[in-house]
Amino acid sequence: MILRSQQPARTDETRRGTTGSDGIATLRLVWHPPDAFNGVVGVQSDVVLFYHHDLKDLTMSERRYSLDRFLEKTRDKDLNQGLFELESDRMLDINLNGEVWTKMGSMIAYTGNVKFEREGILSQGLGNLLKKAVSGEGTALTKVSGKGSVFCADSGKKITILELQNEAICVNGNDLLAFEMSLNYNIKMMKKMTAMLAGGLFNIRLEGTGMVAITSHYDPITLPVTPHQPVVTDPNATVLWSGQLEPQLKTDVQFKTIIGRGSGESLQFLFQGHGFVVVQPYEEVVFQNQS
Repeated sequence: MILRSQQPARTDETRRGTTGSDGIATLRLVWHPPDAFNGVVGVQSDVVLFYHHDLKDLTMSERRYSLDRFLEKTRDKDLNQGLFELESDRMLDINLNGEVWTKMGSMIAYTGNVKFEREGILSQGLGNLLKKAVSGEGTALTKVSGKGSVFCADSGKKITILELQNEAICVNGNDLLAFEMSLNYNIKMMKKMTAMLAGGLFNIRLEGTGMVAITSHYDPITLPVTPHQPVVTDPNATVLWSGQLEPQLKTDVQFKTIIGRGSGESLQFLFQGHGFVVVQPYEEVVFQNQS
């Protein structure tokens, strides 16, 4: 039984913040002074549970942007998916235990005992050496050997991994990131020298069984090619095509109008036969200085 006096009560609040999802618990003590008649002291206590939304949101925000959260989110994730795996859609993780070919300059980090060796000047024969000397295209390769993890990327382009099974594809030299040693490669030269104006004079043919990583700006799209439905593409937007196709240079304007720049409106690739061609939603300038 509590006897309350007529004197005003005094309320003392003790707050303790918690990091739980229920907010902050507050203990409220209400003290009544001694009764003027019988000297009884009355004390009433209760626990009030309420939500302090601002502080709760602040706590969650601090957690979301903490260093530990960042490190956990960006930590290397070994998925044990084989030789090639995507660390992200723009970063390739090569689980190296032997040798692979990579695009020169594409390595961004590695762990383990790894050696890098630029492709030998005669490793693919005098024919390919001549093609490289003429093209100036960014097709130089690096042989990566050893045991460890090698991370590769190419200007933030999107990466796609393909596994060839006794198949052949032709890849724009600028869009080839890495491939297995088990694949045979050969630099293909367009028959018409005017194709150089379209940036498509040289492409790389890969054939055999093994994995290959290609790059593209944004999401690529595949177009089927049939005898009744040929496909025409902008050479600067063409990523790869099936090995049995041989693109022909197509132009509907006079040669003098295209001197200096081979835009897709002036020069196109014409694909006829059976197969497919992959294009990207971006015109990529493929002329690069080879170091």
